[in-house]
Amino acid sequence: MSKTVLITGASSGIGEATAKYFLQKGWNVSATMRSLNKADNWAEEKNVIYPHLDLTKPETIASATRETLEHFGQIDVLVNNAGYALMGPLEGVTPEQLEHQFQTNFFGLVSTIQNVIPVLRRQGKGTIINVSSIGGRLAFPLTSSYHATKWAVDGLSESLSYELRPFGIQVKIIEPGGIKTNFFNRGTTWATHPDYAQMVNHLQQFTKKINDYLAEPEGVAKTIYRAATDQSGRLRYSPYGEAYFFLHAILPDKLWRSLVGKIMLGKSY
Repeated sequence: MSKTVLITGASSGIGEATAKYFLQKGWNVSATMRSLNKADNWAEEKNVIYPHLDLTKPETIASATRETLEHFGQIDVLVNNAGYALMGPLEGVTPEQLEHQFQTNFFGLVSTIQNVIPVLRRQGKGTIINVSSIGGRLAFPLTSSYHATKWAVDGLSESLSYELRPFGIQVKIIEPGGIKTNFFNRGTTWATHPDYAQMVNHLQQFTKKINDYLAEPEGVAKTIYRAATDQSGRLRYSPYGEAYFFLHAILPDKLWRSLVGKIMLGKSY
């Protein structure tokens, strides 16, 4: 019997690449997405469905979970991938923007996990994979709101791994480095403040320049599949991110922050 994976944010980028890779491997795929018209980008496959799931609307999370179970009979792996980045100076972030950032990147993820945990407990096995970022352990300028959500995901995931282990459920964290997707375009919202305009402009130009040199999302998809089938008990996987963690670990703190500031903002700190 084929295994089943439920993926959030499967309409583009890492989510789409992951869904297609699991399909290639013979899995049943519940490719959930907020905008169902994006399903038109897919070839017709008999073992894939496209439930509507909007992380800001808990009722769609519950209905997508039910639809997946009704169609495939089980959920073996949950991949929490959907999210976006609220970037810009914290001084310019509105309460509504910050609330939406947390609702999408964190509270929606929590709600999805809470809907799927009872299914995995009844089965006595399963895997929850949370797609975080190198930004779940490292921080970069003008990204404080986004980092706050990813650090929350990282901490929640590590703690959750202990409490779910007795039920045969594994928790995994994926921490990608920079990936060539539309993340810096449609996947990013910018907060504004006139006193930070020069800083924001420099970072925006930096992100545009580096996007074409970043790795393709298919590499992350393969890592997610490896995590889904890995029974070793490993918690973290960092496709294209290990170099960042290595440099952060060996460089003096002041030098690390000076380099980040110089590269991303044009100023040393």
